[in-house]
Amino acid sequence: MGAGCGGGSCSTQFDGASRAFKRALLIVIAINGVMFIIEMLAGFKGQSMALKADALDFFGDTVSYAISLWAIGKSGLVRANVAMAKGISLVLMGVFVLGATLYRFFVLGAPDEQIMGVIGTMALVANLASVVVLMNYRDGDANVRSVWLCSRNDAIGNLAVLGAALAVYFSQTPWPDLIVAALMATLFLNSARQIITQARHEIAHEKEAGRKKNTLSTFQDPHADNG
Repeated sequence: MGAGCGGGSCSTQFDGASRAFKRALLIVIAINGVMFIIEMLAGFKGQSMALKADALDFFGDTVSYAISLWAIGKSGLVRANVAMAKGISLVLMGVFVLGATLYRFFVLGAPDEQIMGVIGTMALVANLASVVVLMNYRDGDANVRSVWLCSRNDAIGNLAVLGAALAVYFSQTPWPDLIVAALMATLFLNSARQIITQARHEIAHEKEAGRKKNTLSTFQDPHADNG
């Protein structure tokens, strides 16, 4: 879909301005919103930090996809700034999950592995559905790419939660749950780095294009400054 202009600096990258992409976003917004509610409630009931961390990812994605939908059709600079904001929000989410994971060290007892397994399976199915819907939109500008990275993160996170549920069952300790939550936080931070890096390139490109346009306009109309 994209033009393959590395570094995110090419203005010909796919910007999401198609009915098919907008329809795909609406579908994954609905999927993520429902799963956030289900998984967060299950996380509290099962005392699972991994489920809570994954529920936060669902919430973050719901908001992120809604913002991405709003940004479609806006200027390249607006889209890049939206992607930058989403990257920063992923950083905050990762830091929060890391902090909550450290706090969990002081809570006795292992999480409920059955709840983790059942909800983790539901979440995996939901995220695989989102991945399939977004498969054709893996490339594009920072705004479009951030949607794909969030969806991919969810699927990876759900596989990790299922692995943690199995490990908790055999070990009867909270350690696997805590480790998975920490790894998910790291995944948030890595995706944030990718999104922010591409957004910075696109912001710089759009500003440079704006400066060149203004310079050209002034050159073509030497009396512009006197108007």
